[in-house]
Amino acid sequence: MDVNELIKRAKRALDGYISRWCSEMLVFGRVILPRKRYRKAVLVVLVLLVILLYSGPSIFRLVLHTRPSLTGQDSASRSLSLRLDRFWQAAQEYDAHILHNPALSDEQPYLPYVGNGLLAMTMDQESPIYIRNGRTLSLPINYRPITLVSLDGMIVKEALVTDYTTGLVHRIQSWDQPGIGPLDVTYQTYAHRSMPALLLQDIKVINPTDQDAIVDVEQIGLGDWPMATTETIKLQHGEGEHEYVMISGSIDLPNSSKVVPVAIVTLKVPSSLQIKSKMSTTLHVVTAVNYTDPIPKKAYSTIKNSASQNALAVLKRAVTGNIKKLRNDHSQVWKELWSSGFGISHSKAESALNGDLINATLYHVLSQAPAPLHEVSTTEEQRASILRDIAYAEGCYGDLQTLQAKRLWSRLNTIDDVNRVVGYWMLTLEKQGCHQLVRAGANGIMQAMLLSFGGMRFKNQHLEFNTHPKDLHRDYYFRRLSYGNATHLNISVMVQEEDYKAVIYAALDRSDRNYYACDAGCLDPPVELKQEKRSFPVKLTDPVTAILYITSDKAHMEELKHTIHVKEIALAPAHEHHVIAMHKHGHKWGGLPTIFWLTIIALIVIFHLFLIKLVINEYCGGDVKLRYRKLSDF
Repeated sequence: MDVNELIKRAKRALDGYISRWCSEMLVFGRVILPRKRYRKAVLVVLVLLVILLYSGPSIFRLVLHTRPSLTGQDSASRSLSLRLDRFWQAAQEYDAHILHNPALSDEQPYLPYVGNGLLAMTMDQESPIYIRNGRTLSLPINYRPITLVSLDGMIVKEALVTDYTTGLVHRIQSWDQPGIGPLDVTYQTYAHRSMPALLLQDIKVINPTDQDAIVDVEQIGLGDWPMATTETIKLQHGEGEHEYVMISGSIDLPNSSKVVPVAIVTLKVPSSLQIKSKMSTTLHVVTAVNYTDPIPKKAYSTIKNSASQNALAVLKRAVTGNIKKLRNDHSQVWKELWSSGFGISHSKAESALNGDLINATLYHVLSQAPAPLHEVSTTEEQRASILRDIAYAEGCYGDLQTLQAKRLWSRLNTIDDVNRVVGYWMLTLEKQGCHQLVRAGANGIMQAMLLSFGGMRFKNQHLEFNTHPKDLHRDYYFRRLSYGNATHLNISVMVQEEDYKAVIYAALDRSDRNYYACDAGCLDPPVELKQEKRSFPVKLTDPVTAILYITSDKAHMEELKHTIHVKEIALAPAHEHHVIAMHKHGHKWGGLPTIFWLTIIALIVIFHLFLIKLVINEYCGGDVKLRYRKLSDF
């Protein structure tokens, strides 16, 4: 038998199988899936595909941002998750940072930290108190104030929450007691803003079980400090008499023959606490720290007593007052600092700067800056001087936007990382014309940092927005940018979905007079700003100039166009698709319009339908159709 004969037999056998399959399919289609129902099924599938195409990304994002499920967790983990739930929304908006111990895979290990420009410490039980040394709070005192509660022999589930908007670090613990139930401990730690000599820890132990509990209280306290002397004192306040420890000593200043006199007065913590069933117990650990500028060693003995008395006076004022009011006063200062702020659209591009690191950096820099505007010891004359410094920001900021300066956005995992980043920021702001705002303390530093994010600058009676148009490929939001003490501006940059061009929006948050704005070149008439957003196109000039000007002097703005000498002014070109896609999707191929994918899916479905019909017509014709008709007649 030759090859041709083999091929013919194989073809006849295959045709036989296909003919039987076609007959069965035709009968199946006739009996079970009528043509109308088949068309309806195809239509339903197409509708489902369209719905999935449009709602799929939203559903996916919703799933990603859903609170962690409590199913399958032990009682201590469930209790911890429930107590963390109230911080979840703030963490999603980067107004707070949650760090489990040990850290979860998706958590950034930013250092939990409190500071007020005079004192600082981390949440590690081994952390000393840090005081000022140059531009940063980097000089350690060998005293470790962190107080922790423990339950002997039990396993703890723990997380730390740094709330940027209130300046509080919350430590939340849930101790697992098999067969009994969890015992919860919450801590609130802060370095007081308006009374900066104070470090406070509010500890609350909650026992929801049916059995009484005894917990250990641990504090390392005084470390290796040869120059220190201690004494115990008793103070009458609240419900009775309380014991305090007073520590006096000096710290050698690095690379100097001088010393820093230090005095500490703190509560003598008990060794244990008893918590009755269904009850809770609170412990307020108040620490007052006083230190002076560096002095010669031989002068220390003359000011030792005054340093101790000053620390004692601050502590008495704190413990005889209302602890809750102390915390509220502190948080109110932080809320005022964060009334101004910055937002940026999230980017999935590799090594992109996002809102979590920006807000963490802002918090750590502000934690190392005093806030004299809000301190109780500030006189009215000093407060007026600070307000004048904030109102007059001429010359700040004088360089390109700091969002592109990688050195200013490095990691914040350790105390050395924090001090290095804070030092770079202080140096940068001072050298770029913002020294007056830095001198005003945390309020001025916040404004200086916001100006630097956008390359903005106060210059000769107006504010310039100096960012290059090519860098506006993400959405920016400047909230309550100060233009004097009585005026605040909201400025945003939005990249349009349709054409990938950026548009600037400006509005007044509040003002004491009329304000006007013009876009690059100021060829168009000045636009008066209102509380409603006014839009301005992003223009590119040759040579490159500011893209927006704002002033309260309309005549100055009308004359300004004659001083901006450019060869050409045109609308800034649209950003390339792959640049936008890289930020939105993490790769240059994403982000194509929805209609594109809808068209592709529709074409694929239609192609396969025609292909199926073509195959059936090809193999189910002729004899098969005749057999099908006979079968139907039968």
